[in-house]
Amino acid sequence: MSAWRADRLLTGFEAKEFAFEPDYDGAVVATLVRLPAPQAARGAVLYVHGFVDYFFQRHMAERFAAEGYAFHALDLRKHGRSLRPHQHPCFCKDVAEYGADLTRALEEIGEPVLLAGHSTGGLICALYAKDGARREQVRALWLNSPFFEFNAQGLRRAQLGLALALGRRAPFLNNPKAVLPAYVESLHRDWRGEWQFDLQLKPHRGFPAYFGWLAAISAAHAKVHAGLDLERPVLAMHSDEADIILDWRHIARWSRTLGREVTVLQFPGALHDVVLSRREIREEVFRQLFAWAARVAA
Repeated sequence: MSAWRADRLLTGFEAKEFAFEPDYDGAVVATLVRLPAPQAARGAVLYVHGFVDYFFQRHMAERFAAEGYAFHALDLRKHGRSLRPHQHPCFCKDVAEYGADLTRALEEIGEPVLLAGHSTGGLICALYAKDGARREQVRALWLNSPFFEFNAQGLRRAQLGLALALGRRAPFLNNPKAVLPAYVESLHRDWRGEWQFDLQLKPHRGFPAYFGWLAAISAAHAKVHAGLDLERPVLAMHSDEADIILDWRHIARWSRTLGREVTVLQFPGALHDVVLSRREIREEVFRQLFAWAARVAA
């Protein structure tokens, strides 16, 4: 097991790498990142990123720390800090593969957590809260624009159906242009955004969308649509038509079916990752998030 070391991407953060048994791509690791906090009266949080993504949102971690949380983020296998040259980027044959990453991170944290997931990370976290090996350690769930249904209509829907069918037989077939550059351009300082992140790890034009990954996501969606009946409090946040990645109506619909205590909040004009929205929107996101967290912890 590796030791905690200075994170290579974010000054002031620490990272620890976890190795797992090799899979169909070879050696596999996941990386836990933390912001050291001597005092964390409100407990721990574990954040999981989305597709073609990794943890870089320093301001979010610092905000959690200021509110009294010990902040951790997980770069899943084949993403961000955990991506290796021999691997298919951001690929899985089954979303359950990420369960081992979350379990190991939760073992390391060792206390109940607010489990937070963005987009595909939201899908992964919701399923882990239902069936994960350490699900009892999850005290509440915050979902930032969770990916619960493909945003595809008409011809794109037909193309998706073909890709899903092919992906079950030839998982590494892919569409190299599936990820449109407009979203990264809305975020990064080099274009229209205000954020700095590594364009090797979150590329301008993304990574290929492997058809086997699409099939794995489709199977995960089906589990959500069948109902999870989560017992923990859930907060789901979404934008409106300003989200150029997902359809907010899908997020609102499926989030409300997740469990017994679900709050769904909309933030008009927000970006797909709501904490990367313009200042007045993200400040309202944080205000609502921490007010909800205080209520469910009471």
